[in-house]
Amino acid sequence: MDIKNLLNNSKIIFLSHGGLLTQSLIADMTESLEKETEFNNLNMGISSNIYTIFIELSQNILNYSKKHNEVDPDDLIVVGKDSSEHYYTFSQNIITKEDKEKIELKLLEIISLDRIKIKKRYKELRRSGKNMHKKGGGIGFYEIAKRCNEIKYQFVETEGNMYYFYFMAITDVNK
Repeated sequence: MDIKNLLNNSKIIFLSHGGLLTQSLIADMTESLEKETEFNNLNMGISSNIYTIFIELSQNILNYSKKHNEVDPDDLIVVGKDSSEHYYTFSQNIITKEDKEKIELKLLEIISLDRIKIKKRYKELRRSGKNMHKKGGGIGFYEIAKRCNEIKYQFVETEGNMYYFYFMAITDVNK
């Protein structure tokens, strides 16, 4: 994924943050995002989807990033609207090979499912109590998939069995 191209094609960037994330910072950014979406007159359904996706991806960065106690410009989250009037939430961070393998299995499963099956699988996971927002690429990706129209992701190997994990959730105006 080409972040420069993504940002160049953005019509509006509601929020962008690079570096260390904490729970309190995520809460502050969510509040800021709520104000931005209100200012830009987003309807409640789209706003709710964007907040949820943002929170899930922020939690993923917080849980998976391998440079926890450093300000790392490799950790990035951006919420915006592109020139085609689609809303997107983009994240990138560095993860281990083991985390890559877990996450990729979940994402391959999700992408193979249609919208109805995604919702059904999400409900099954909620009822079973398995993968409940634990580290391991669990239910959060299903939550994201329920709330967006398209998921794009990429893993790029870096040094020492580490990977850049790029992820984008795209939500149409009519979602």
